[in-house]
Amino acid sequence: MTFEFFSEMARDTAKYPAIGDSIIYPTLGLAGESGEFADKIKKVFRDQGGNIDDATKYALAYELGDILWYVSILSDEIGFELSTIAEMNIDKLQSRKSRGKLGGSGDDR
Repeated sequence: MTFEFFSEMARDTAKYPAIGDSIIYPTLGLAGESGEFADKIKKVFRDQGGNIDDATKYALAYELGDILWYVSILSDEIGFELSTIAEMNIDKLQSRKSRGKLGGSGDDR
C-alpha cells in the first residue's frame, strides 16, 4: 500500500467537525491514540515483565494504524501529502546524521 492510497482511504473514512478546515479534532485524536499506544506499553512492563508477546505486537500494530490514520489526516489538513512529510523527515534525519547531530535536542540541530 502506498502513502497516497492510504491517505485517500483515510480521507474517505474521516468524519469530524470542520473536516478539511480544522486540525483541532485530528490533533486531539492523535494525542488520544498515542496515549493508547503508550498505555499498552506501560501494561507490558506492569503485567508482562517488559516482554512483548505476539498478541501485544498485533494490538500495538492496530494502535499504530490509528496513529497513522490521524497523521495522514493531519498532513492533509495542512496541505501536504503524507509521502512528502515522510521524505522531509528522512532528509532532516540524514542531514543530522551526516553532521553527527542525531543525538541531542532541538528542532534545528
